[in-house]
Amino acid sequence: MRQLPEGVQHGYPLARLTTIRTGGPAELFARPGTLGELERLVGWAAAEGLEVGVVGSGSNLLVADAGVPGLIIKLDKELSTIELEGTGIRCGGGARLPAVSARAAQAGLAGIEFGVNIPGTVGGAIRMNANAYGGELAQVLEWVDVTGAAGTERRAPNQLGFAYRRSALGSGEVVARASFSLHEAASEAVKATLADMRARRKAAQPSGIKTFGSTFKNPDDARAENRTAGQLLDAAGCRGLRIGGAGFSAKHANFVENHGDATTADVVAVMAEGRRRVLEQFGIVLEPEVQALGPVELPADWNRR
Repeated sequence: MRQLPEGVQHGYPLARLTTIRTGGPAELFARPGTLGELERLVGWAAAEGLEVGVVGSGSNLLVADAGVPGLIIKLDKELSTIELEGTGIRCGGGARLPAVSARAAQAGLAGIEFGVNIPGTVGGAIRMNANAYGGELAQVLEWVDVTGAAGTERRAPNQLGFAYRRSALGSGEVVARASFSLHEAASEAVKATLADMRARRKAAQPSGIKTFGSTFKNPDDARAENRTAGQLLDAAGCRGLRIGGAGFSAKHANFVENHGDATTADVVAVMAEGRRRVLEQFGIVLEPEVQALGPVELPADWNRR
């Protein structure tokens, strides 16, 4: 049996770290709190031939029911801090993006208000090039410190391969820190914008339940006639559709809910049926937005670039 570094544990239940609350345990799990700890863990995993995965807020994540091999990391302490520096904000990759937006508003800094409605961490949002209400992280991102097997490297936004809801970050690379360049604004005005965005999200999307964020990306297909993935799913009769313990939300058809005893396989089955119905009715192929951790059995034709 391999010798484990300090702080690494066996069989950690990952479902408790995801918002959908499904999936099995991590083979190995750790919560690095400093850059040095993170570098040592990632380097050790590479030397041992172990894959490295990261769990942030778990809001856009499906964990395999059978569990996840390798080392799973959740950034903690110094790697989840938020600090002001002039008109910029320096964050750990584990910092929650809504908290970053709120901190900026308190300081009278604007540009990252949309982050209040992205229920994830800074690292996860950068990996996904998250956007909401017309804002994109790539527009305000200054630099990112990325930790891999060889150590930590600072990269500019143009080195991250950003595209719609994706980046070119490798599977074993971890966003350790990031810096956002913002601009001064009246604090009360920024706070009012945040309040409006929160209200709009609450009115349109399910809350207080076990779900992840948007399930499918909005299609870039003329046949969609500018309809969102949620509108297409709704038109295809998916609102409220249930399979096993999972189902599309009755409030927003692009959200999948865990009704209490869902498995990841149930969630995938619901997604597959929704995707099939949209393809059959409109000829449009929906691309999943959720990320998979471990051997999640997704249909072979799903595009998860």
